[in-house]
Amino acid sequence: MSAGLYDADLGGNVYKKRVAMGSKGKRAGYRTIVGAVIGDKYFFLYVFAKNARANINAKEKLALKELAKEFIRFSQSELEQLVDDGELLIVGDDHE
Repeated sequence: MSAGLYDADLGGNVYKKRVAMGSKGKRAGYRTIVGAVIGDKYFFLYVFAKNARANINAKEKLALKELAKEFIRFSQSELEQLVDDGELLIVGDDHE
């Protein structure tokens, strides 16, 4: 995403990003709504299969912007505590 590889900037530090599903490619995959400070913090806020729904509605978009704002405000120690408490999960190749 830091290289501009996202599908839409929804405003308020919220971005839409397509994610491939296995070997089927992005067309058969998922859409993710990510709260982000590009190059610093990234939070998966919402994920949905592209074949299940086309997009989020205006109320969902507003709520996700508010959620992103809250997550982005957390300090690193607050985020670590949320992970330790099981409230947040770290997603990535180097994490379980």
